[in-house]
Amino acid sequence: MLQTRVIPPAENAYPYPLLIKRLLLSGSRYEKTREIVYRDSVRYSYATFNERVARLANVLTAAGVKAGDTVAVMDWDSHRYLECMFAIPMLGAVLHTINIRLSPEQILYTMNHAEDRFVLVNCEFVPLYQGIASQLTTVEKTLLLTDTAEKSAALPNLVGEYEELLAAADPRYDFADFDENSVATTFYTTGTTGNPKGVYFTHRQLVLHTLSMATLLGSLDSIRLMGTDDVYMPITPMFHVHAWGVPYVATMLGVKQVYPGRYDPELLVKLWQKEKVTFSHCVPTILQMVMNAKAAQGVDFGGWKLIIGGSALTRTQYEAAKARGIQLTAAYGMSETCPMISCAHLNEELLAGSEDERTTYRIKAGVPVPLVEAAIMDDHGQFLPADGESQGELVLRAPWLTQGYFREPEKSAELWAGGWLHTGDVATIDGMGVIDIRDRIKDVIKTGGEWISSLELEDLISRHAAVREVAVVGMPDPQWGERPFALLVVRDGQALDAKGLKEHLKPFVEQGHLSKWAIPTQIALVTEIPKTSVGKLDKKRIRLDIAQWQASGSAFLSTL
Repeated sequence: MLQTRVIPPAENAYPYPLLIKRLLLSGSRYEKTREIVYRDSVRYSYATFNERVARLANVLTAAGVKAGDTVAVMDWDSHRYLECMFAIPMLGAVLHTINIRLSPEQILYTMNHAEDRFVLVNCEFVPLYQGIASQLTTVEKTLLLTDTAEKSAALPNLVGEYEELLAAADPRYDFADFDENSVATTFYTTGTTGNPKGVYFTHRQLVLHTLSMATLLGSLDSIRLMGTDDVYMPITPMFHVHAWGVPYVATMLGVKQVYPGRYDPELLVKLWQKEKVTFSHCVPTILQMVMNAKAAQGVDFGGWKLIIGGSALTRTQYEAAKARGIQLTAAYGMSETCPMISCAHLNEELLAGSEDERTTYRIKAGVPVPLVEAAIMDDHGQFLPADGESQGELVLRAPWLTQGYFREPEKSAELWAGGWLHTGDVATIDGMGVIDIRDRIKDVIKTGGEWISSLELEDLISRHAAVREVAVVGMPDPQWGERPFALLVVRDGQALDAKGLKEHLKPFVEQGHLSKWAIPTQIALVTEIPKTSVGKLDKKRIRLDIAQWQASGSAFLSTL
């Protein structure tokens, strides 16, 4: 390490720790009268929000929450969740955002593994909680969250109902300083095998992530997405990577925030109209759900800016949204990365190009955001050139990446092998620094010695007029090792078979965009494609389903 010059601070200099409370206190400084809205039932100002965070801190302290305790939340996207995102870590406790879409067995595992001591439970999840309560090993007390007049529930060790407790609490709380490297949040990410893995983030990491994201959202003119005059509505669950961290940015800036609760596409459209929403973020499947809502038919969504992440953004999805007035911007991140890593950016050279070229770059993973280092590495740990052609695993460094998996030393060492976080994604980086995700390493299709990107195939197949949704996976083949298999949802009144798909893909082969070996020889037409708990294509489940269909000789398979 370099021997640099370090000057000791003055004796009374204040060692300013980067804590989440700094983000909270900034928001009301700018726009005290701006609103925080929950569905069509609650709205209040930032001044009230700050008071409610203090009240919640007093409630939790009275219930026995201490610094270092883990406090779990089971709720839909709400003003209450936002209050928890501040009050719990500001006490020095750890916020565990429970993925309520996991199976009861997985939820039980995550709660015991995280050693939750206190749990805030939405009344909708009381039956789920009751089903696992006897097997919870560390939980001491519960709080009830409800939108209805019902203020009691059969929760074990119930302290009381959220709103009643807040109403009786002091609206002031003196939040103490502590080490900025204290863990603030934790949640669990599911993989293809084994139990969910716990990732965790410190106050320092979340503050730096917030500052970098604020810079990204408001300062890059080609993709300016959110400033203080925008209206923000997340459509990414708050249990999933803090709703991508944007609520912290919105609160810091004093932006009007709209929380939709459980996702109902009809309500989402109505909230967008009523509250004049201008900025959101979601995965492609949620966007499709909103655009297909009855309330959305004939609606011009002009002025709505969305970040799309979680899954690859296809050209077809981009153009369909654009035709409805929606400006999509692709971004990339993972649960392990807090999550923001890169976002589509068009420099002067690209802005001067054709519309087709601009679209190509708007749907890529984009350029690393400030403070992120990205590189491509081969199987032997050697770095590959940033030439837009060399493919390898995307590896990362940034100040907000999880430092490991909670109580999983072997998996943590694998995640950080060689001092870089390994994403498990195959990618290229070009001379402009643009990251292009080609596939997950586990999803790359290996056929006859060639590697085929399932993401590229999905993009090209989605351009067929009959295709509403597509997923491509590799299935075992005795001759070629693997062959691509396409799962399709076709539009109402449309039809498509393997032969028709081959005719659609032939021009891409002739133009050099696709190898002829990449054309799927088998497809299945389905009404719905399996998704994960956060709306991504569940390719593990898809492979199992296809294997069962093949074994049974299912009639809805089409073969060339």
